[in-house]
Amino acid sequence: MQYFEAVGRRKSAVARVRLSKGTGKRLVNDRNMKDYLQREALEIKVEKPFKLIDASGNFDLFVNVNGGGLAGQADAIALGISRALLEYDPDLRGVLKKNGLLTRDARVKERKKYGRKKARRGFQHSKR
Repeated sequence: MQYFEAVGRRKSAVARVRLSKGTGKRLVNDRNMKDYLQREALEIKVEKPFKLIDASGNFDLFVNVNGGGLAGQADAIALGISRALLEYDPDLRGVLKKNGLLTRDARVKERKKYGRKKARRGFQHSKR
């Protein structure tokens, strides 16, 4: 059986994605994707690359993901799927790129600085 593998990242989440031709089975960390992601919005985000190329039921999806929260993991999985689909068919690049699915979202939480309450918020000044 031929696999198409890729890695997707977002914040501190890393998803190792493996696609194969099949019937549409979706496994994330050896669990059903619906059970793992819990929210429909996250499932839609993960399925977006398949919807764009009209291949929803044509691929089996096996994902190992760790780090971060569910939303970051869903974004990492979507990027991994997009990269794996490129491995399958390089002609899909234009469609995926136009929809922003090949860009790694580099935004991460800014670290807290000393003398501040959070990353940028200072302490409230008290007049008295």
